[in-house]
Amino acid sequence: MKHGFARIAVGIPRVTVADCEKNVEEICRLIAQADEVQVDVLVLPELSLTGVTCGDLFFQSSLLQAAEGGLETIAAFTKGRRPVVAVGLPIRVGTHLFDCAAVMSDGKILGVVPKTARSAAQRPWFSDASGRFDFTFKGETVPFGTDLMFRCEAHPALTIGVEIGEDLEGIVPPSALYSRNGATVLLRLAADPAQIGQRDRFRSMIAGHSARCMAVYASANAGAGESTTDAVYFGHGIIAENGSVLLAGDESDGQVCYCDVDLEALEQARLRRPSFTLPGETEQGRAWTIPFSLPQASRELCRTVDPIPFLPKGDRENALTDILAIQAAGLQKRLEAANCQTAVIGVSGGLDSTLALLVTAKAFDQMDRPRTDILGVTMPGFGTTDKTYDNAIRLMDSLGVTRREISIEASVLQHFADIGHDPQVRDTTYQNAQARERTQILMDLANQTSGLVVGTGNLSESALGWSTYGGDHLSMYAVNVGVPKTVVCMMVEHLAMRGGYVSAVSAVLQEIARTPISPELLPPDASGNTPQRTEALIGPYALHDFFLYYVVHYGFSPGKIVLLAEIAFAGRFERVEIKKWLGLFYRRFFAQQFKRSCMPDGPQVGVISLSPRGGWQMPSDAPGDAWLREFGGLE
Repeated sequence: MKHGFARIAVGIPRVTVADCEKNVEEICRLIAQADEVQVDVLVLPELSLTGVTCGDLFFQSSLLQAAEGGLETIAAFTKGRRPVVAVGLPIRVGTHLFDCAAVMSDGKILGVVPKTARSAAQRPWFSDASGRFDFTFKGETVPFGTDLMFRCEAHPALTIGVEIGEDLEGIVPPSALYSRNGATVLLRLAADPAQIGQRDRFRSMIAGHSARCMAVYASANAGAGESTTDAVYFGHGIIAENGSVLLAGDESDGQVCYCDVDLEALEQARLRRPSFTLPGETEQGRAWTIPFSLPQASRELCRTVDPIPFLPKGDRENALTDILAIQAAGLQKRLEAANCQTAVIGVSGGLDSTLALLVTAKAFDQMDRPRTDILGVTMPGFGTTDKTYDNAIRLMDSLGVTRREISIEASVLQHFADIGHDPQVRDTTYQNAQARERTQILMDLANQTSGLVVGTGNLSESALGWSTYGGDHLSMYAVNVGVPKTVVCMMVEHLAMRGGYVSAVSAVLQEIARTPISPELLPPDASGNTPQRTEALIGPYALHDFFLYYVVHYGFSPGKIVLLAEIAFAGRFERVEIKKWLGLFYRRFFAQQFKRSCMPDGPQVGVISLSPRGGWQMPSDAPGDAWLREFGGLE
């Protein structure tokens, strides 16, 4: 289980009702299939050893004895094979018959979990179960009860809890208690008959339950082959991980469907939620935790990785709309609380100031205040290009804000003279002096107009420290501080096409979205183009935002982040590039914490905040040596 990944599978056998011998052959075929692809855990449907539609045949001794014999055969078949297998069958204990899941590994039955709540259709045959029972199978005592969990000895992150059918629909299902007490993989053996809308209902239910439990939830449903006397069954398997459906095989009869799940991500998420108890502890006492072993696996990762993890996959346009609404609501509250007469914003013609200006315009619209109370200031300097200057002017004019133009060249040259700096030496002093002069102008204008300086810096720049301390690092409210650079770009493009603006605004937004990212602090070349390209200096924002997400939100190791990036950016970035920029990310992230320790207020729009007040907290002097040493050891 390298990097915390486990391979989970659902198998849907072609059941022959009440013929355990044929069903054993089919189940063993699926186990062999799962073993070939190195599956760690395989879940099969409810009562799959007999068929769920046996009716009064469940009372026949011949069927029950055949089921027990079939279980013995299947357990023996798992000897020397990788998967831990959960199979459904009826088991008689004393004078009660239970709908059960038998969990087995490497030739041994680890334990049996009975169904706690039988369905209305099952009431003539099965009993509800609660607690533990004395159970002997083929002369050996086997753990039997509703509080069993199964834990991998070498990889405790793989801890399994099992429930059956309607157990999921209880107010507090068994899986909720399993997960609270350490189970990361929840298995459901199901037999849900086909009904209109049923698949979507269970899909959403399973996804939601996996999110509440911060767990993997794998459900295998009975399929074709069951009796159709009163119902029809379509075999389908679902695997969800912490709210996201990774696999949904709607027609899976006779197949094993699998995917790789990230158990380390679940553990990291649980570290941040105090509702999980110590492993093995339940509200009623200690759970019965049963160990099993797994051999080492050598397999390629079977998992897609989203290169844009900050946004949900399926509903990105709505997510972008929500971000804008959050930003505008935050700014509106600050403007009203501070009784500001104006909002002052530096407009460069770049992506960040463009988004900040759009947010400000939305906030003023919501307050029923004229956009002329927004003071947009363009401050051309030594590196300003005609293109960005023109875009800034067009944007402010088309939005109807009050425009000011204040050149910083003379004041910066005077400053150079004051401190004795040669303006031909175009070093950090040369560049940062321009950023600080612009900030001074904005702050003074805000004082002059009883206003507030709206910051433009984004989340990615905060992570990398890509700002001038005491310059663009400062503002009175930073509306973009929770938005990574890649999302800033997507928002500008989205608003250009679907923002509902007049054509003049849409046109300039499209032009700004196409402009290369640059601080424009060095003079343009002979063709009027800036010699500074931010991503050439510090690396692609696509990678840095990806790194930021997995470093801060999950705390993953450098090795795992490289692996995920290779999958996410296959065909776009090679491993050597990923390692190069990840090394730079770690160096800058640790070295620039002092800027984040005094960053201005701003709204958190996603799962990550670098604010020292309610988000990321770390000492400003912490070295990143341990991470860099591990990074240096990557192969």
